[in-house]
Amino acid sequence: MVEPTELRARFARSLSALYGTEVPAYTTLVEVCEQINAEVLDRLGAEAERHGSIARVTAERHGAIRVGTADELAQVARILGACGMHPVGFYDLREASPPVPVVSTAFRPTDSDELAANPFRVFTSLLVVDDRRFFDAATQSQLEEFLGARRLFPDELLELADRAETCNGLEIGDAERFLELATASFALSAEPVDHAWYDHLEAISSVAADIGGVTSTHINHLTPRVLDIDELYRRMEARGITMIDRIQGPPLTTKPAVLLRQTSFRALAEPRTFREPDGSLAPGELRVRFGEVEARGVALTPAGRALYDDRGIDAFPDTAQELHAAGLAYYRRDPDAPGGLSPIVYEDFLPKSAAGIFASNLTSDGSVDAAQRASARDAAWLQDALGRPLHDPYELYAAQV
Repeated sequence: MVEPTELRARFARSLSALYGTEVPAYTTLVEVCEQINAEVLDRLGAEAERHGSIARVTAERHGAIRVGTADELAQVARILGACGMHPVGFYDLREASPPVPVVSTAFRPTDSDELAANPFRVFTSLLVVDDRRFFDAATQSQLEEFLGARRLFPDELLELADRAETCNGLEIGDAERFLELATASFALSAEPVDHAWYDHLEAISSVAADIGGVTSTHINHLTPRVLDIDELYRRMEARGITMIDRIQGPPLTTKPAVLLRQTSFRALAEPRTFREPDGSLAPGELRVRFGEVEARGVALTPAGRALYDDRGIDAFPDTAQELHAAGLAYYRRDPDAPGGLSPIVYEDFLPKSAAGIFASNLTSDGSVDAAQRASARDAAWLQDALGRPLHDPYELYAAQV
């Protein structure tokens, strides 16, 4: 049997290989990350592995995908559930600046041993088609018709996923077939894009067009982890790869690393075929996919997160011991660790950073009518849509202490 842990590791590698063929600059990004990680390990020794072993960091990826309906989201949950990945957290990017018409969750392992083995995460966003701030009634109706007519995942894949969850894995042949079908489901489609419909959605939101303007889904970005993101930013620019204007998340500091820092190279023009209103096909290009990179620190408690959100990193104490004593971050007692504490790695995401990176790579400013009605979405709604428990990240961190 190929158990969920191995399925997850193989799926992450398979998607990485796929994405490298589709977006060659991603391969450069991974190479630079590996160079920097090796240098940091050589320079700092064991301290470089304070937030995870070098084997974990090297294998680590998070992907991002986008879907259009609750049914599609529930199907993603089945596929990733087969890999031991569970929905964690509720993110409402409609409240970010700039607003994006999606709510999101992150599928990932929840057990500390599973995270150490392979912490693959997939940040998954769901379009909120009935939010009147973005979509009028006619557009909502068209979106529902368009999304209702497509099929993202074949029945065979979903059946294998369900079997993997029920049986805690798959036999080798079935596992290979599962990985083949799952990887293909997130490949960029060559099917022509309805130009007028895509343009209509893009005028509202580039993210809405990427979700509801095409008949398939795809990896929007795939993110390696680096131990020195500031050096990574410099080296990518030196290689002639245009980065977004800054690193999102906490600024560079001599204090303990907390939460998540992210940046990316700008979305690249990819050739696509468009179907024009007269039915003819014409070549074109879309800029929707980019290469993101991340650096992770210690997870903050609710009190720590409130302090960070209200006052910023400068309000934090200077040492891990002080962070722990103040109840601001999650640490585990470890007599072999410096200061007797091992940090519990932040495994989740920052909506402000996610929206900032989305915005940095958008081709349209979009339009929002703030006077219109917002659609109610919360964690309870998302859990119902998923058809399975939605985990609270703080509860998961507290359980690791």
